[in-house]
Amino acid sequence: MAVETGSAAPDFTLGDLNREQVTLSSLWREKNVLLVFYPFAFSQICQGEICQVRDELAGYSDENVQVVGVSVDTPFALKAWAEQQGFTFPLLSDFWPHGEVAKTYGVFNDIGGMANRGTFLIDTQGIVRFAEIVSPREARDQANWKKAVAALRG
Repeated sequence: MAVETGSAAPDFTLGDLNREQVTLSSLWREKNVLLVFYPFAFSQICQGEICQVRDELAGYSDENVQVVGVSVDTPFALKAWAEQQGFTFPLLSDFWPHGEVAKTYGVFNDIGGMANRGTFLIDTQGIVRFAEIVSPREARDQANWKKAVAALRG
C-alpha cells in the first residue's frame, strides 16, 4: 500500500553514492524533502526527469526543499551517473535489501525489480504533503511538484 498524503513519512536510512548513510528524518528536520523514486540510473526517462531536477534545483533550494533521489541501483552506478550528469543532490541506493524502502513507500515494482516513479513531498514535521506514483514508462509532470512546494508556503 502506498504512502498517502497526510500520513507520517516512513523513516529510513540508506547509503548514498559515496556509501555514506543518510537518514530521512535528519533531512526533514532541516528542510522539506522532495523524495523522488525512479527505476534506474542511465535509463532514458529517468535521465530526463533527474536532469530536469538538476537544471531546476535552485527553485527547490530557494523554497527550502532538499531533493533526494532513490533507486535500486548500486552506489557505484549512482556515483558514475552523478559524475557524468553533474548531479549535486543526494542519490540514495535502495539496492540491499533490494527495494526495501521502495516497498515501504508502496512504489516497488515486483515484476521489474525496481521502483515505480514515486514522488513524495515531506514537510519539516515528517508529514507527507504530496504523493504521486506513476508507472516506470510514464514521465512525471514536475509542475505538480512545484505546485505542491508552493502550497507549503501558503
